[in-house]
Amino acid sequence: MIYYEDIEIGSKQSFGRYVVTREEVVEFAAKYDPQPFHLSDEAAARTYFGRLSASGWNTCAMTMRMLVDNMSTVQQAGLGSPGLDNLRWVKPVYPGDTLRCETEVLEKRRSQSRPEMGLFKSRCRTFNQEGELVLEMVNNALIRVRDPAAPIAD
Repeated sequence: MIYYEDIEIGSKQSFGRYVVTREEVVEFAAKYDPQPFHLSDEAAARTYFGRLSASGWNTCAMTMRMLVDNMSTVQQAGLGSPGLDNLRWVKPVYPGDTLRCETEVLEKRRSQSRPEMGLFKSRCRTFNQEGELVLEMVNNALIRVRDPAAPIAD
C-alpha cells in the first residue's frame, strides 16, 4: 500500500491504453455534451475538428479510467480529490485514437487540520497513438498518512 510518506516529488509514471470508439464518442455526447460535432460526421466536417471528435469531457472520463486502473495496480491509500487545476484540451481526440497517460508528482503537503491525510499535486498528460498531447491537467489528490501521530515535517 502506498501512503503519503511514499509519494516522491518528481516521480513519474507512464501507463494506460484506451482505444476510443465511435460508439462511445456518440453515446457520451448524446448523454452529456450533445454538440453537433460530437454527434454527426456531417456537422463535424464543417468545423475546426474536420470529423467526429470526442467531447473534452469524454476525454477526461477516458483519462480518469486509465488513472483509476493504474491506481488499482499500485494500491494507493487514496481518499479522493478536492479537484483539479489547469485543465486543457490541447488537441482533438477522434474515434480510432489510442490514448495513454503520463503523470509527474509536482508537490505534496500534510494537512495541518487533518493529520491523518496529505495532499499531493501531479501533472497528468494524455497522449494519442502519435505521441501528441491531447489533454493536460493538474490533479489534486488526498491520501492517507501512514502514521498520523508523526510530526508534520513538510
